[in-house]
Amino acid sequence: MSETPSTDAPTNATRRVALVTGAAGGLGREFAIALARRGHLVAGLDLADQSGTAELVGESFHAVRADVTDPDEVDAAVEEAAARFGGLHIVVNNAGVYPPLEFEETTLEDWRRIMRVNLDGPFLVTRAALPHMKAAGWGRVVNIVSAVVFLGPPDLVAYTTSKAGLVGFTRALASAVGGHGITVNAISPGLTRTETAARTTGADGGFERVRDLQVIRKVEEPGDLVSTLLYVCDEGSGFLTGQTINIDGGSAKH
Repeated sequence: MSETPSTDAPTNATRRVALVTGAAGGLGREFAIALARRGHLVAGLDLADQSGTAELVGESFHAVRADVTDPDEVDAAVEEAAARFGGLHIVVNNAGVYPPLEFEETTLEDWRRIMRVNLDGPFLVTRAALPHMKAAGWGRVVNIVSAVVFLGPPDLVAYTTSKAGLVGFTRALASAVGGHGITVNAISPGLTRTETAARTTGADGGFERVRDLQVIRKVEEPGDLVSTLLYVCDEGSGFLTGQTINIDGGSAKH
């Protein structure tokens, strides 16, 4: 992860307030930097320390500490972000966990934890944010899913199930809120080089194995997702909703 934002997009004409979950590092940090450079005010929601992100983004960033699986903490964090910046228009549901687990070794607690973070989290954050979007008559919800939904790797059954659920959430919620000027879309990355991926799926040659499944033979980087994220958050994407957009180098063609 470089210390410079990965997009050269011009400042957006309309400044919005965005909330990015899991903004302490990885994709979340990259998204926060890109949205701020676009001209938006950005709140990062994470349990981990976000000082590194705050240093890179600057004054347009505000860190809130919360567990995305705790309804009270989420509600308080969303209200803090909205109060700090005077509203809330964009939610990027990026926080997630993906421990590789053989199915028969997956405990019920393993399963429930993955579902709590990857499914309950987006539900709670979006539910808390919707009143602010409705009040503004404008909103963007972006859910970060995964190409594993279309590939079905054997050691990620729980993770794949959670992300497939988030795809369904995206489609149904788009129908529920479209009349309020709110769009809901999902971005589906392949295996992306982040700190967490390097410790888990990407370890022991994982990045290279996935790269060899792709049409575009390079390891995916966080910056590869930024232009799509900015588009689905922008004014001009208002007729795009309920969609899952694969940004995976062609590994999951469907």
